[in-house]
Amino acid sequence: MAGRSRKGFAMTALQFPVLHPARGNASASVVFLHGGNVANWMWQPQVEAFNDYQVITPDLPGFGARTGERWISLDHAADEVAELIRAKADGPVHLVGLSLGGIVALRLLARHPRLVTSSLVSGVPALGVDGVTGALARVQLRCWDYKWFWQLQARAFRLPADSYGVFVEHGLRMQSANAHRMLGEVFAGGLPPGLVEYRGRLLALAGGKEPRAICDALKVIARTVPHGVAAVVPGMHHVWNVEDPPLFNEVVRQWINGSVHAGLNVPDTTAR
Repeated sequence: MAGRSRKGFAMTALQFPVLHPARGNASASVVFLHGGNVANWMWQPQVEAFNDYQVITPDLPGFGARTGERWISLDHAADEVAELIRAKADGPVHLVGLSLGGIVALRLLARHPRLVTSSLVSGVPALGVDGVTGALARVQLRCWDYKWFWQLQARAFRLPADSYGVFVEHGLRMQSANAHRMLGEVFAGGLPPGLVEYRGRLLALAGGKEPRAICDALKVIARTVPHGVAAVVPGMHHVWNVEDPPLFNEVVRQWINGSVHAGLNVPDTTAR
């Protein structure tokens, strides 16, 4: 499954549109929510692959074109995305979130369940972050405003070399105070009240090479909703929409169409 990765992909500009009209007469929309060290431009390879849908790629508060804004809370971010969906989408949407975007997606499902017909989240530490992983993240916060830190992060996320400049520039624009507030909520963990009321389909994923905290959360997420499925993506790391765009796009498209990609490892979510 690995090895098809990043040919032809490069993030080259900080300014990336929020709304991407479909080529044709598509009535459905796909909403992609970005991770915590990036912005909506991380979804460039997905926008290109899903041009038969209207694609919506918002910047969450404090990220991308909104780095001057204050991060308030996960619930506030989810409510903002819900407002955007009501304003721009024609009916319920397909929702995709990675990392922080996945956490916000779960909040949206709990608070606005009728806005989403299918959802896919990946890399969500729903049980919280502690131990060695939490300690390392807290050390990283102390390095937030240094260029070398973002250069190391670009390598750690396995970004294409020609995308490093955009990633580093964006990282240096983000406010460390926002990161402290946001990560405080993320580290605390916990699934939002009301998630059990979501009646659409939910696919919870983790890359096979992700930290244990993320893999351990899969079954908990899937068991919380009536139509939840958990699966592991063999060989993939955290930001696998960039690591292997063709695979990511295939997994998303098949889930939208109602099936689970045959290459995923689906554990028994009834086991405890």
